[in-house]
Amino acid sequence: MTTRFKNLDGSGPQPFGTVFKWAVADKLAGRRRKSPDHAPVPRVEPDLALLHTPPAPGEGARLTWLGHASWLVQLDGLSLLIDPVLRDAINVVIRRNVPPGVPIDQLPPIATSLVSHNHYDHLDLPTLLDVGAPIVTGLGHAPVFKGTRLGVTELNWWQSTKVGPVTVHFVPAQHWSRRGLNDANQMLWGGFVVEGSTARVYHSGDTAWFDGFADIGKRFPRLDAALLPIGAYDPEWFMSRQHMNPEDAARAYDALGAKRFLAMHWGTFKLTDEPLDEPPRRLDTEWNRRGWPREDLHVLPVGGTLTVRAG
Repeated sequence: MTTRFKNLDGSGPQPFGTVFKWAVADKLAGRRRKSPDHAPVPRVEPDLALLHTPPAPGEGARLTWLGHASWLVQLDGLSLLIDPVLRDAINVVIRRNVPPGVPIDQLPPIATSLVSHNHYDHLDLPTLLDVGAPIVTGLGHAPVFKGTRLGVTELNWWQSTKVGPVTVHFVPAQHWSRRGLNDANQMLWGGFVVEGSTARVYHSGDTAWFDGFADIGKRFPRLDAALLPIGAYDPEWFMSRQHMNPEDAARAYDALGAKRFLAMHWGTFKLTDEPLDEPPRRLDTEWNRRGWPREDLHVLPVGGTLTVRAG
């Protein structure tokens, strides 16, 4: 099957030989860093009563980290989910290091679930079925939802759709897609800009550093929050083509021109070789090195909430 989609720089998935070296050869040769499958990651009990009443128009956006790349985004009277993965494990064998910020059965009514791409740690079909909300995602994803009752809106990069009074924009990312053996890059990956009456929030999806961050920042100036991944980067010779390390994420935040940095994609699932609790330490060091205001950096606990608004 031919590749359908490519990154802005023309790149596609890593070749088999590179994947084999990372997944098999280097592991057998003992060249990969070893770290525990679990680590202490802060989690707080969410204010469920608060979360069941989304901010009204004019009250900004309430952002709650559910773990990994999963977020509850509430604004203009609506509750949206981004990349909800709320079960105990992905692919059965990769178990959560920390419970989800809000269990599925305690979520408020969800208007729409936004799915950045088809990897199993971002598109968890059982979670999406349990939530039962319509899907907004990239081109080519409809086959994943065939036979379900979930409505699917597919978007190309820079296309938009309305969810009630909220506008959802699908924007580029530097990544790839695969869900089966023969569907590499048949479904488009990306990030989201969620725009309400008094808040504009960016969720990058999975991405490496790329020049597209500056373009996103120009098209959506003064983003009120950038939700950026800081984990799953080791070994960097292999992962840097698809994920960011904390220093890359700081660079992306700078290129975006966003007001606030909210960290994600760390501490929940052991996907790569770095310790689960290492990414925020590296991010803190990089933030101090750059001399940026501490109040603009938010490494929320799982279940933690932050409200942002324009102005």
